[in-house]
This record gives sequence, C-alpha cells and structure tokens, in this order.
Amino acid sequence: MTNNVADHHPGNSVAEGNHEGDFGCSMVELRNLMELRSAEAVARLNDSYGGVHNVCKRLKTSPVEGLSGNPIDLEKRRQVFGQNFIPPKKAKTFLQLVWEALQDVTLIILEIAAIVSLGLSFYHPPGGDNELCGQSAGGVEDEGESQAGWIEGAAILFSVIIVVLVTAFNDWSKEKQFRGLQSRIEQEQKFTVIRKGQVIQIPVAEIVVGDIAQIKYGDLLPADGILIQGNDLKIDESSLTGESDQVKKSMDKDPMLLSGTHVMEGSGRMVVTAVGINSQTGIIFTLLGAGEGDEEKKVKKAKTQDGVALEIQPLKSQEGVENEEKEKKKVKVPKKEKSVLQGKLTRLAVQIGKAGLFMSAVTVVILVLYFVIDTFWVQKRSWLAECTPIYIQYFVKFFIIGVTVLVVAVPEGLPLAVTISLAYSVKKMMKDNNLVRHLDACETMGNATAICSDKTGTLTMNRMTVVQAYVGDTHYRQIPDPEAILPKTLDLIVHGVAINSAYTSKILPPEKEGGLPRQVGNKTECALLGFVLDLKQDYQAVRNEVPEEKLYKVYTFNSVRKSMSTVLRSSGGGFRMYSKGASEIILRKCTKILDKNGEPRLFKVKDRDEMVKKVIEPMACHGLRTICLAFRDFPADAEPDWDSENEILSELTCIAVVGIEDPVRPEVPDAILKCQRAGITVRMVTGDNINTARAIATKCGILLPGEDFLCLEGKEFNRLIRNEKGEVEQEQLDKIWPKLRVLARSSPTDKHTLVKGIIDSTVGDQRQVVAVTGDGTNDGPALKKADVGFAMGIAGTDVAKEASDIILTDDNFTSIVKAVMWGRNVYDSISKFLQFQLTVNVVAVIVAFTGACITQDSPLKAVQMLWVNLIMDTFASLALATEPPSESLLLRKPYGRNKPLISRTMMKNILGHAVYQLTIIFTLLFAGEKFFDIDSGRNAPLHSPPTEHYTIVFNTFVMMQLFNEINARKIHGERNVFEAIYRNPIFCTVVLGTFAAQIIIVEFGGKPFSCSGLTLSQWFWCIFIGVGELLWGQLICTVPTSHLKFLKEAGHGITKEEIPEEELPEDVDEIDHAEMELRRGQILWFRGLNRIQTQMDVVYTFQTGASSLQGALRRQPSIVSQHHDVKNVSSPTHVALSSVNSTPTTSAVAAAASPPAGNQSGECVP
Repeated sequence: MTNNVADHHPGNSVAEGNHEGDFGCSMVELRNLMELRSAEAVARLNDSYGGVHNVCKRLKTSPVEGLSGNPIDLEKRRQVFGQNFIPPKKAKTFLQLVWEALQDVTLIILEIAAIVSLGLSFYHPPGGDNELCGQSAGGVEDEGESQAGWIEGAAILFSVIIVVLVTAFNDWSKEKQFRGLQSRIEQEQKFTVIRKGQVIQIPVAEIVVGDIAQIKYGDLLPADGILIQGNDLKIDESSLTGESDQVKKSMDKDPMLLSGTHVMEGSGRMVVTAVGINSQTGIIFTLLGAGEGDEEKKVKKAKTQDGVALEIQPLKSQEGVENEEKEKKKVKVPKKEKSVLQGKLTRLAVQIGKAGLFMSAVTVVILVLYFVIDTFWVQKRSWLAECTPIYIQYFVKFFIIGVTVLVVAVPEGLPLAVTISLAYSVKKMMKDNNLVRHLDACETMGNATAICSDKTGTLTMNRMTVVQAYVGDTHYRQIPDPEAILPKTLDLIVHGVAINSAYTSKILPPEKEGGLPRQVGNKTECALLGFVLDLKQDYQAVRNEVPEEKLYKVYTFNSVRKSMSTVLRSSGGGFRMYSKGASEIILRKCTKILDKNGEPRLFKVKDRDEMVKKVIEPMACHGLRTICLAFRDFPADAEPDWDSENEILSELTCIAVVGIEDPVRPEVPDAILKCQRAGITVRMVTGDNINTARAIATKCGILLPGEDFLCLEGKEFNRLIRNEKGEVEQEQLDKIWPKLRVLARSSPTDKHTLVKGIIDSTVGDQRQVVAVTGDGTNDGPALKKADVGFAMGIAGTDVAKEASDIILTDDNFTSIVKAVMWGRNVYDSISKFLQFQLTVNVVAVIVAFTGACITQDSPLKAVQMLWVNLIMDTFASLALATEPPSESLLLRKPYGRNKPLISRTMMKNILGHAVYQLTIIFTLLFAGEKFFDIDSGRNAPLHSPPTEHYTIVFNTFVMMQLFNEINARKIHGERNVFEAIYRNPIFCTVVLGTFAAQIIIVEFGGKPFSCSGLTLSQWFWCIFIGVGELLWGQLICTVPTSHLKFLKEAGHGITKEEIPEEELPEDVDEIDHAEMELRRGQILWFRGLNRIQTQMDVVYTFQTGASSLQGALRRQPSIVSQHHDVKNVSSPTHVALSSVNSTPTTSAVAAAASPPAGNQSGECVP
C-alpha cells in the first residue's frame, strides 16, 4: 500500500519548508491549483504534477485503496492541510443581548421616568413645606415618609432589570438551541470515502486532504477535489459562480470539483485536495466573515476583480451583461410571504399598540389638567418658584402612571409567547422525528390544507423486492427456480444487473440474526441485486471481474432518461451495452426479445402492445413497479457516436421484465384518514406508472372507491393545463387540481407546476397552504416553492434537505401528521395566551385609567403593574405556550389565512371575564373599605404609607388573573378547563409559583410594592373572589356565541382583496400593510415582534447557509453587478451594507452577510 505513513518519523513533520511535512505538495500550491478551471486546470495538472495519479502519489494516497485510516497519519494531515470545518460566526454574548433588550422603547420610557422620579425624591427644595403650595403638598414630610420616596423609582428600575434579563436570557437560550440544531444537522451529514480499500461513511468534518471520496447524484460536495474517475458527471456550480447551467466534469476536460456545489447527475471518485477554510467555499466564507471591517472590504473587491473571477465568468460582452441581468432575475427567489401567524400578530399588535398609546396619553392629560385646574383655578393659588419641584414631582408621578397604563396595554409578552411556543414545539418535534430548520414552518404546518407527497419511501416502506418476472415467454408469479431459466439468459440477467447499476448499491448481511438483509444504495437496484441472489447467483464475483475502471461509458439514471445504460468493450473488439429502466420506455426501444430458447426473435409493435396488456398492466394493477432489462451488441468495425443517445438507445434486445413490490407502510392509511378528517387533502405525486400509482393510492386511502377523483399522467396533465405556446394557464389548472389526487409519471417540473398552481390559485374562499415532501435533487424547486417543504432524512439528497423547512428523520408520512398537530398546537397556544393576556390588559387599562381620573392616583401602582405584567407576560407565556398537543386538534378544519386570531368565542370570553373583574374591582375600590371595615385608601397624599384597602384591590386582581389563567386553557368554549392539566407540569409550576410569590409580595413587599400585610380572612375573601372566575367562566360558556352578533373579531389575516397582484415586480419586497401603518408612527413594542422576525430571518439565513453568497459575492468583475448585489442584500429598510450591526432590524442583513458554516444553496436571500 502506498500510504502507510506510520514508518515516517513524526518528528520531521514540518521539516522541509516548502513541501510542508513530507507531503509532495503544500497547502498553498494545492489551493492555487484549485482556483483554476477547465482546460487551464488540466494543463497545470499535467505540467506541474504529471496528472491526477501523481497528485495522489504526492499526497501519499492510493486512488483504489484510499488512505490507511491510521490515526497518526490523519492527525498529521489535519495539521498540515487543516480540518474540514469552517468556524461559524461568533454568537452574540449575553451582554450584547441585554443591550439589545434595553433598546425597547417602553422600557426606555420607564427607565427615564424612574430616574427622574429618583432624582426628584432626593431633591428637597427650600420652602418645600410652604403653606402656599397648597394642600396637594400635604403629607410630603409625613412621619419621615419622604425618605421612602426613592423606593418607587428604584422598584421600577429593578423590575425593568428583571424584564431585560428575562428577555436576554430567552434570546440567548434560543440562539444556543439554534446553534445546537445547526451542529446537529451538520453532524448528521455523512460522506462516503474509501479507506483501506473499504467503502465507509464518515462525518463530513472528518474528511482530510488525500481522502478518496465517492460522489454520486444528489451529493453536496464537502471539500474541493480532483476527479479520478467519473461517469457522466454533471455539477451545479451556481452556488459559487451564479451560472445556472450544469457543468460537465471529466478527466480530460474539467476535473476540478469544488466544495458547496451539487452533483446533479452521474457518479465518480475524487481525491480531496482542500478542506475547511482552504476550500473554495471556505475562502469565500472567510471573506464574508471578514467583511465587517473596511480593510477587508477592499480585499474582497480586489478578490472579485483579480483573475480568478474572470475564469469563472463568461467574457463580458454587452450580451453577457444582459444574460447576467436575466440570471439575476432567475436566481432571485421571491421572499416567502410572512407566515400566517406572523401576519396576523403584526396587525393585531398595531391595533393594540395604537389603543394603548391613546389610552395612556388620555390618562396623563386628564391627570395633569385635573391637578392644574384643582390647584390653580379652584383653590386660586399662584405658581410659586419654590413650589416648582413639588409640582414637578406630581407631574412625574402622573407621567409614570401614564407609562404604566401603556406598559400594561401593550402585550410585550406576545413575542415571548410566540418564541417560547415555537422553541418548545421545535424541541419536542425532534422526538416526533421532525427536525425543524425554519421556525415558522412549524406553525405554518398547522394551517396546511394540502399535502403533496411522494410515494416511494414516504407512503411505502422503501424496501423493494422483485416478486414477479417475465423471462423467456413465461410470466412467473413468484421468483422462478434458477433451473427453469436457460444458463445463457441467466448469465445475461446477472451481468445486466451486476454491471449496469451503481457499484455503491449492494446487499449486506442482516445486522441481527434472522433479520432482513440490509439494502445499501439505490433501493430499486438493490431489489434487482436481491433478485440475482434469489436466483442463487453472485453479483459480487461479476463486479470483481469487471471493476468500475473497465466500464467504457455509463449513461447514469436521471429524471429525463428514466433509464440507465453501461457500455463494456467486448473481448472480440466490439461493444456490449446493458440497459435497464421503466418498462414502457425501454420496451419502446426494443426490436427483439429473447424467447424460451434464449434466442432473440423479432419484437413488433403489436407484440409490444400485447405484452403491455398481458404482463405489464396486470403487474402494475397489483401496485408493482415494472423494470425492463435489455442489451445491445455493437460490431467491432466502427465505433458508434456515443453522444447521440437516441441512436445508441435503440434496437435493444429485451432480456426480462421484473415486477418490484414496495409495500405500503402499515401506519400510513390511518395517518391519511386523520389528514382527511382534519380537512387536509393528500395528493400523491410519483414517477411510477399510472396503474401502479392508482393501486398504491387505493391501498393508502388517497383514492376512495365511488368518488370521482382524477388520476393523471404527467403528459396528460401538461396537455390539459398548457396553451399552444406551452405556457401554464392558471384557469385551466384551477379546473383540474381540486379533483386531482394522483399524478403519475410526473417529472420534478410537473411537481413544481402543481404546487405553484395550487398556491397561486384563487378558487375557493382562501389561499391554499401547501406542504410538499421530496427526496431527490430535482425536488428542490418544489420544496422551496411550497409553504412547508419536508425533506427525507434517510433517503433524501443533501440538495433536497437544503431546500426544505423540515427534515423527516424517519422518512415516514405519519411524522407529517404529527407536524400538523404541533403546528395547530402552536397556533392554539398563542390564542390561549392572547385570550388571557387581553383580558388582563382590558381590565388593567380601564382600572388604571378610571382610577387615575376619579382618584388622581392609579389604584394599581407602577410596581404592582409591572408585577402583574410579569405574571401575565412572562410566566403566562411559559405556562400557556407549553401545552402539549392532543389528538383532538386533528378533528377540526385548518384555520386558513384570513380567519382572525381572536375568534368570536374568544372575544366573548375576554369581554365576559373583563366584566366580572371590573365589577369586582370597582366595587372593592369604592365600597371595599366599608365591606372589610378598614381605612379608605382613596385620595392618599403623595408618599403616604400603603393602605390595606389598595392592597386588597391588588391582591384580588392577581387572584382573579391566576384562576382566569386556568380558564384560558380552552379557547373553543369547552367546559372542562382542567382537562389533562397534569400533563403540563410547567403550567402547574407557574400557577403555584405565582401564588407563592404573591403571598410573599403582599406580606413582605411593604413600601416598594405599596402593600401592607392582610389578615387570613381577607386572604380567603381574595381567593374566594378569584375562584369565582372559574364559576363565571362556566356561565360564559352557556351563552351561545351565535347570539352575540355585535362581537368583533380581531387580528385578521390578509384578505384576498388586499393581496397585491402577482404582476408586481419581484424585487419589490412585499410589505405587510400593517408595516405601512408602522412607517407612519413607529409604534411601540413593535420592536419585540420585529426582534422575533429578525431572529427568524437570522435563523433562516443560518439555514439557507451561504445562500447569500450570491448576493454578497457573486465574484464578478463588472461594476454593474456589484451594484446589483448590494441592492439584493439590503432589506426594505435600506440598510447600507457597511452598517451591518447597528439595529436589531439589520441583524438579518448581518447574518446574510456572514452566515455560519453550514450548507449552501444557490438561493438568494432578499
């Protein structure tokens, strides 16, 4: 073996200066080599290195055996050439997050108020006790209480600090979760390499320079390398170059393979030459990461204009520039519209924000006017200079009350609830085999109205076996006896299967005794190999005899060909080609067929039709896939033109037709029934023939007997929906999709057309929300277009995972149903939280407002309000957002895009409970002192000690909230609010914890919380009034919602009339109408929601990985395109790229400018 490095003395590892550590070439040399393209690269390879095999020699690796896998050797390679790991962008520190949380407008207002209040409490003006300042000054010096004046300000500051820390901690843990998720996605990505002659899979991070990697269709290349052997290899390099055409790779024309590019066709082996930050993607990442300083910007520009870029680019002519423009338009994927929930929350937030602002302004104005009129008009006093500080103290107090009203009015807990709910769901969904890559996908899934699913592997078990065969004029209903088939026919079958299939597909012995043999690689090929084994033959012996190097030409399988052919040079000098593929396609190209004596006889069109009727259709009706095996011999005299595929793939001789069964997963029919009950239409989109598809769809329950549903083939589907010019017509499509249940023999473009058609359709009362499953490279566009794209974790290619929103780690359809359940649960959790939150808000605002107007002093003090806010927002969001989902969620129809967040029933609950609470509080406020026989707390002078009266009001208020929190667990008017409460330990903890905290505050809170201790009987009354909430809730349930026509709903989605026409230019990012209103008067806590959206954007950018490469660094020499790129990256807020980390809104852009190492896709993040 050429690569046993153990005998080198490790001491001299970095001895020879240029050729670092006794490898025949240094990292820099290899890096320079990898920057060349096509002919130039070939020339340099041959001149400087003497071909790729010599590169292997210099790197001490064998093209056939690979590395020895010796740990010392691997470690040394890592030291010399680096690891295959690109360090992610640094996470925000906790302090940065604290600083961001402090930017919240509401909090800033509160901080200012608190500081002013503190300042004034320490300022004792001379003549402050002047009688002339009026009775309003009375009590300032009472019983030395003035010393306690600072407490209120300090308490407000303290609560602000708590809110900030909670927010920052949430953001921090969320960020941490995402990093965890990200690294989990990265760890799960494995790649096939050859070590010690064994083909093994290792995590991408463990690949080293010198490894021999096997590459195949659908791979995302993890490192740079040079091709050693390839079959029909085509690569999509758009993620690096922006060129959407696939690049053909071959040993003699262009052997350079770059990391981050996608294999679209074919297979091969490469020797790894650069990993991690030295690979092409790594170099770009480092530039992007560095792009924060200006010096590096210059470097970036220089890089873009040096020769490297020119090689990748076509020469710039005017036409080139125009193509560039077209290219831009093509690549820019329109931004997915806001998720349903976000759209509704945004609008609701604006409505509430306006109301709160209005109320608080009115409160302040009324208080100030009342004071001024009372002091200077009624008591006829004049404004004295020495009284100014006292008056100002009053005004500050009024201002603080106003701010408090505002703080209570604005549900800052909402962003928190959304975040907690989504983060909690995402974590739990992992257990249900859903790996969520984009947060909002989880919630969108709850609104799904249609699922377009693949058949193979999702609905079926993806464990294929040959169960019928047609060989030598005989149709065998089960696997034939090897004796029954003629030796020469048998030999053709064995060779045709063993050689004409990817050598990576094989059948391994079972892991457990008595288990099924393991299928590795392409499942259809495994079925055929299994067939060979069932015929008591050995395919491995044939492969050893004909290793991959001896194959003359391979036409690999792709979605257009739907067949695979391999050409060998015969011993006599001619060529023999083996083909296999979908039976209707291959049989059309057959002119002969082997008869029962193993001799070819003519195969005419009428023979073919008869065979289709007698053999293929009966197989298909049993749900079998039919595959035809054929061969052709080419004479020795003249070599055929291998590039004209149509001529090569003709005049074949059919050897056999086999029927492959892929059984339906036992749990699927039940899952599909659940979907149908939940109002979700399941459609099957498959490449199989229509009879097979129909049979499977019937077994799954997608097609029900006696209903008039459509099953179409791709061709027929296209004929029905396209006009003469071949363009898709939406109204034609609208006639078809509502009834379509099965689309067979469909190409990936058909899938994309169908998904796009359903999403854009205006039939029905609301826009459809479509989920799509996909596993192939070519499913990418459909997965991206769909509202939620599911990629298969096991069978899926990297490209598909890249384009998806959720990865199904077990490839199972039932997991999709779980995702629907979780999605609906998120939506309901938010609704529960809103129902609770808004009740508290309505009550607190009205109490603070009327109290302030009637008694010039809010019955609930600023600090008490903040505590209520803390219970309401932070704790309630924790408690209500973590309800586990139940099966009953699947018994209702999806809410859809324009159903309001707050339904009539919820509005009834909110107003009903508000009425109860207000009645109680006002009764206590104005008659409480008589009922409890205590001093009245009304009209107490400034800084007077807390009264029992107001403490009872506060305590009762909190008790009512606690019990109403239990009511809020149900939003559809169910009676049993305690149902399954024990299943949610967080809820119970929060309720009991809040209760305990309340006892402590009331009994020991004293001056800061404006509380004085209560007696036991007073406590019982408070709790009794609280429990009344539960009884009142039952009463509200009895009032039928339908009678309350006057109730308005709130938080609507976007209705159809408001959706702008599709003709809008793509580059104008659609702006939510609510955001338009925002522009007019940046409404308060919008920051909060924005922050979530930003985080989602950031996360989104995380996951589309380096997709922003296109935007930030398309590597173009032309100035025009650079100007475009900047346009692409700036968000609607027109952030210049230089100010990357200024405000929360720009952090999305920052992320777009430097995504962490992850995965690339050729998509542009707007």
